[in-house]
Amino acid sequence: MSGIFESLGIDSGIIIIILLILTIFLLVRNISMNMRLSRLERKYKTFMKGSDAQSLEKVFVRKFAQIDKLYDAKEEHDHDLLFIKKNLDKMFSKYGVEKYDAFDDVGGKLSFALALLDKENTGLILNAVHSRDNCFLYMKEIVKGESYVMLSQEEVEALRKAVNFGLDNIEE
Repeated sequence: MSGIFESLGIDSGIIIIILLILTIFLLVRNISMNMRLSRLERKYKTFMKGSDAQSLEKVFVRKFAQIDKLYDAKEEHDHDLLFIKKNLDKMFSKYGVEKYDAFDDVGGKLSFALALLDKENTGLILNAVHSRDNCFLYMKEIVKGESYVMLSQEEVEALRKAVNFGLDNIEE
């Protein structure tokens, strides 16, 4: 083999030195790769083990069970929201209160008129008249913002507040 290198004019000692340098380079590279692989293997084992010595598979199973519970709760909430949206028109969403003294000898504005209306301004007015000895409660039906029965001044004011409920805040 040395005859081939001599015919080319290359000294065999130089070839040996080049091969030795290449071998040392490859040995260093191999050691470096083994160190990187062992670090990666430690990180992988730590990742797979979990923080409290549980396997990652158990963590995934627990998380998927939590996701299933959240999905069931979401379905229940969606059903409840649909029910609320469906019945929102029937709920009282506006109110108006007017406190007053029904009698001159009773102070403290213990009497009141309370109007409860839905978004169509349909509902009722409760009028609680407080005297020294008794308290009387009257109810009057409201349809589309109007009553078929004559309303007192306090009931009219409570109805006005309920019909305009929320509009005062928009203008400010």
